[in-house]
Amino acid sequence: MRRIRVLVPLTVLLATVASLTACGEDSEPTPAGTSAPQTIAVTIEGDTIEPNGERIEVEIGQPVEFVVTADAEGELHVHSDPEQELAYEKGTTILEIGPFDKAGIVEVESHDQHATVVQLEVK
Repeated sequence: MRRIRVLVPLTVLLATVASLTACGEDSEPTPAGTSAPQTIAVTIEGDTIEPNGERIEVEIGQPVEFVVTADAEGELHVHSDPEQELAYEKGTTILEIGPFDKAGIVEVESHDQHATVVQLEVK
């Protein structure tokens, strides 16, 4: 009997120390939707677009930022749900979309140049 009485308080003490140690850690999980944006540089000069149809991976909950450098104003069309139209100016314009909440392929096109700029592979 005495042996059990000694072990029970020791077990409680070890459990308490372990829980206090875990509470003292500084690492906290990152809330969903707070990841750094995926930045994609887009250059549009005349009929030339870079990137040109490349597939780029994006995490669910990750916003996307397009840094568009163009020789004329125009629009990017994002074929997401809902669809989005992003106007850019001549020069450099930063456009933000997302974050996306489900997996799939999202095409981003320039209708002025009749070309797919990128395919966002949301995972």
